[in-house]
Amino acid sequence: MMTYVDADTVRATLTPDAAVEAIRDTLLKGFDPADDIPRQLLPIPGGELLVMPSATEQATGIKVLTVGPDDPSRTVPRIQGQYLLFDPDTLSPSMMLDGIALTSLRTPAVSFAPVAPLLAAHTEPLHVVIVGTGAQGVAHEATLRAVLGDRREAEITYVSRTRPDWCERWAETGSDDARVAIAASDLVVCASTAKAPVLKDDWVKQDAVVIALGSHDPAERELPSALMARAQIVVEEVDTAFRSGGDIVMAAGDGSITRADLIPMRAVIRGEHELHRDAPIVVKTTGMSWEDLALATAISNLLGGGNAESDAT
Repeated sequence: MMTYVDADTVRATLTPDAAVEAIRDTLLKGFDPADDIPRQLLPIPGGELLVMPSATEQATGIKVLTVGPDDPSRTVPRIQGQYLLFDPDTLSPSMMLDGIALTSLRTPAVSFAPVAPLLAAHTEPLHVVIVGTGAQGVAHEATLRAVLGDRREAEITYVSRTRPDWCERWAETGSDDARVAIAASDLVVCASTAKAPVLKDDWVKQDAVVIALGSHDPAERELPSALMARAQIVVEEVDTAFRSGGDIVMAAGDGSITRADLIPMRAVIRGEHELHRDAPIVVKTTGMSWEDLALATAISNLLGGGNAESDAT
């Protein structure tokens, strides 16, 4: 019998700060993302099929998602799917997890994994701008607050084209208010669907941290080349970044950066590369299969290896 872990159980089992630690712990224990199986984005009628397999000595799993068109009139989520975890000994299917809940937890966990200790090391208020009011923008706020805990207050302003009803601090994309908010920010999270830069280089402070996660297409970007040229650029894995990170691909294409400028996340987390505060830190992520496997395994362990509330035959 295979266990099914629904979205509510995923969220209740693994807290956002624990998800960050699961990513960090996987790398601290020696896993090299360069050994991961590349994900596949396949065109299908009406959209795309995203297939993300991963395997280690300890676990094997695969996430399968469908990606629909970017159409506000859709009555179902644009991205839908499931995660399948296999028993490490028998390779039998052991657990299926809600793929969207897992992704919503994983993406901000990866974003903050290399910079969480840095952000939590101070006590003065952290000034934050989140560009994008969608699910990932909201998830990044939740993860940030979990990482900071009681140690540091975060003052967050959202930037988007239209203001959601729930948003207290907000500025319109491209407005003077947005520019001023970004220029004053210690942390800028770009979680948009934009295909061109959502900010300008001279808006970003010298000691700011910028996280860019909205683009995973080599022809789309959120950050300008001028910012990339002066930043310390942290990526999940160098080849992956050059394959699907538009911010990286286009900055390299115009000569603003080279492969040598990219810092693997593994090196930062393992203490092999120390980030400094006299140049912006850019964390550019695109999503890799091992990250979902790390979180799915953590959830399985917390549930006793598959003893969730509901089972699927």
